[in-house]
Amino acid sequence: MIIINHIGVRELVEFTLRSGDLNSHLNSNNTAKQGTRIHRKLQKKQSKDYQSEINLSKKLVINNIQFKLDGRIDGLISNDKKTEIEEIKTSDLNFNEIPDNILKLYWGQAKVYAHLLMDAKPKIKKVTLKLTYVQTPDEKINTKYLDISKKEAKTFFDNLINEYEEWLKLRSDIIKKRNVTAKKLKFPFKSFRKGQREFAATVYKSIAFQKHLFAQAPTGTGKTISTLFPAVKAMGENLCNRIFYFTAKQSTQSVAEETLNILSQNKLYIKSITITAKDKIIFDEERNVKPEDNKYMIGYYDRLKPAIKQILTNENQINNKVLKKYAKQYQLDPFEFSLDISLFCDVIICDYNYLFDPQVYLKRFFAVKDSDNIFLIDEAHNLVNRSRDMYSASLNNSPIKKLIKLSNVNTNKNEKLNNALKTFNRSYKSNTKILKDKNVDQVNFSEPLNAFNKQVNKLIDKIHEWLRKNEQDDELTDMILEYYFKLLHYQRINDFYDQTYQTRIFKDNQNTIIKLFCIDPSQNLSESLSLGGAAVLFSATLSPIKYYQRLLGDEDDSLSYEIESPFKPTNQQIIINNYIATTYKQRANNVQKIIDSIKTMVNNKFGHYLIFAPSKHFLEMIVKEFKKQNPNIPIIEQESFMNNDQRANFINTFKNNTNKNLIGFALLGGIFSEGIDLKHDELIGVGIISVGLPGLSTENNLIKEFFDKENGHGFEYAYQLPGLNNIFQAAGRLIRTDQDVGNILLMDYRFSQSRYKKYFPNNWQKNNLQTAYSQKQNNYLIKNFWQMHKK
Repeated sequence: MIIINHIGVRELVEFTLRSGDLNSHLNSNNTAKQGTRIHRKLQKKQSKDYQSEINLSKKLVINNIQFKLDGRIDGLISNDKKTEIEEIKTSDLNFNEIPDNILKLYWGQAKVYAHLLMDAKPKIKKVTLKLTYVQTPDEKINTKYLDISKKEAKTFFDNLINEYEEWLKLRSDIIKKRNVTAKKLKFPFKSFRKGQREFAATVYKSIAFQKHLFAQAPTGTGKTISTLFPAVKAMGENLCNRIFYFTAKQSTQSVAEETLNILSQNKLYIKSITITAKDKIIFDEERNVKPEDNKYMIGYYDRLKPAIKQILTNENQINNKVLKKYAKQYQLDPFEFSLDISLFCDVIICDYNYLFDPQVYLKRFFAVKDSDNIFLIDEAHNLVNRSRDMYSASLNNSPIKKLIKLSNVNTNKNEKLNNALKTFNRSYKSNTKILKDKNVDQVNFSEPLNAFNKQVNKLIDKIHEWLRKNEQDDELTDMILEYYFKLLHYQRINDFYDQTYQTRIFKDNQNTIIKLFCIDPSQNLSESLSLGGAAVLFSATLSPIKYYQRLLGDEDDSLSYEIESPFKPTNQQIIINNYIATTYKQRANNVQKIIDSIKTMVNNKFGHYLIFAPSKHFLEMIVKEFKKQNPNIPIIEQESFMNNDQRANFINTFKNNTNKNLIGFALLGGIFSEGIDLKHDELIGVGIISVGLPGLSTENNLIKEFFDKENGHGFEYAYQLPGLNNIFQAAGRLIRTDQDVGNILLMDYRFSQSRYKKYFPNNWQKNNLQTAYSQKQNNYLIKNFWQMHKK
């Protein structure tokens, strides 16, 4: 018997009863905190016999599938006189404006709760359903009642289950076939690479015991197959039911897709989908079109089910191209279509933000904990800065003046909005006046701006009201919407404000910014990770692992694992140029030494090289002097802004003309220092200038101060370790296969200091790590290396 952990009452009702249009205006703009507050406020006003948040569940077996249906009643009164179930809903729409198809869902949930309650308590023969609708922002309450008998509730429930049974069978058939093939699945390559079998086994055990694993898997270990293969095998043993593969980049998503294709070619039956950001996948004809005028949203739910059945019948790996083909055929918005299909998929490939970002996380999967979901988080080193951005928010004063001016045109229509903007502007000025009073460009403090935050909430409420009544497409509407979403973001992030935050007020050119800066998002990340069972956070550069364990969850029982490089240590030479200093004051005096070191690499071995510098200014300084001294050596330089074609041309220059010298100059920590794959003669040397410390900044200093107080490692957490990660990533461009050979120059004396060397990955210590104390010695070491590797 297949066991599906649970199905929520809301999921059951919405999937079965939804019909009509897909309309974003029906979505409430309330935060989760606001909705909870309204629920509790109403619940506290009730009589003593009123019970709130009552859990109900029912075990069912359909098509040899056992599942647990569960839900939670907002309010219940049950005594000798009556039994009343209250369902509370909040939204911005006037109650009279709610479409019938939405009201049908509201009542549907309440009817299912009535059946579950009367089924669990046979003595109850009739229930009164109470729908309490709270319209925000004014919290206007509408109440409707409906009586339902035990027989009526059972008939409604049975009809619902009969309708859902077809879809449950479709999903169960997928799972049955998947599990059989997953159990039989063999590793798709002739043999495991060095350490790969042990790594895959560790991933499998982490899933079996529902642990969070932090793993450093150097380039060449095949980390994608080493995580997906054991995860799929765990599915075959009923240890998990759905895999989420989270990435930071589209290129990494492609690798995951390719890996699943390889497994499918080895007789694995599995359904996967890649979810892409809405603005990157919607059809061009949808852009700048209102939902009520968008043909891909009008009648969306009436066409959805046939489309889901068709795509699942004919496709297994659903990428963007496949998705858009069916979305076009059935006239469906492709982004929303991808979300609806995902409910029937075994593997979901998507960006980090669909789990971790409070703005866009997938509520259909992560509203409640489901230990049958497992998380594979690729390139996890990127999550440190990404998560700080996700849990930070800022407001800018620059649009306010123009919004006041535009809203002052039609005074009858815009008077309340105009007054709200003026009040908000006064509050903004009052709270940022501290800069002028102290004659400073910035201030930082650890308390929220409570008075100002109330004004943010009030302005959001007024904009809610204005948007409901406004039907014009004009400059004011566009600007209001843009600022409105920034206000909502600020409001939502303010809900997270605690001792890990700092409030920043600062000048940026002519603008004044108010920012909620999240220094340590680890608790938020931990809560997100806890919504599933196991989680594997992995990267080629996750060193030191304890640093990442602290910042990406800070859990006492998380596991760590480091796999050795599968390549011969002697294939890679690492030389510390101890005679070069790249601190800011010493850079200009060391440019010639840097150029000489680069030239030494080229003189000893004809081929392609990548040189990384820590800033655009320093890079340009080096390139200018190198060109002047070496006009006959072809070079290519990273530009400040490069589109996809320009990036591809940069990389293809290395892949072509391997019979010529080439030196590429790029930014450390930039677009070419990670995620590019240059093999064999496409790249034979990497030069890294400086220890990669991020520039001095207020926010980095705030991080430093925070962790100095906590553990005394503020400088490492704020500057040294983020810098070293950039170094490790850049160095990782060199050896990509077991045939690759090359050398790495670490051009800064600080690399030889113990405070840096102690953080070097284990495989660096074994890879002929050497120190050159002069240019002459540097030349000698490089020459010897290439003599050892003569073909």
